[in-house]
Amino acid sequence: MPNPFPLPIREAAALLGVSAHTLRYYEREGLLTVPRAAGGERRYTERELDMLRFLLRLRATGMGMAGLRDYVALARQGDGTVAARRELLVRHEQAVVARLEALQADLEAIRHKIEKYDRQHSPLTHKETA
Repeated sequence: MPNPFPLPIREAAALLGVSAHTLRYYEREGLLTVPRAAGGERRYTERELDMLRFLLRLRATGMGMAGLRDYVALARQGDGTVAARRELLVRHEQAVVARLEALQADLEAIRHKIEKYDRQHSPLTHKETA
C-alpha cells in the first residue's frame, strides 16, 4: 500500500475528525507549521498529524490555547525542555483529575435524584384504585 502522505487539508481534517477551519486556526495560533506544496496548498505529514492528535487531546481535556502554545514552544526548543514539558503536562493532568472528580460527584448527585424520582413515581408506590 503506498504511503498516503503528505495529505491535503481536507483529508487531514477528516482523518483527525475536525474541520479544515480548525486546522487553519491552529496554524494561525502558531501551534504548528505545515509544509506547503508548490501552489501553496498545505500538505500534512505524519509529524504534523501526530502533533495535532496530541494537541487535540489536550484541548479536549480542557487545556486552553495559551497552554497549548506554551507546550508547542517548549517542544520546538528540543530535548532540553523535556522536564518543563513534563511539568506542564503534570499540572494539566492534576487539573483534569480534579475536573473528573467534580464530574463524578455531579454524576452521583444526578443519579441520586433519578433514584428519588424512581422511588416516588414507581408503580409499586401507587395504590391501584378499583
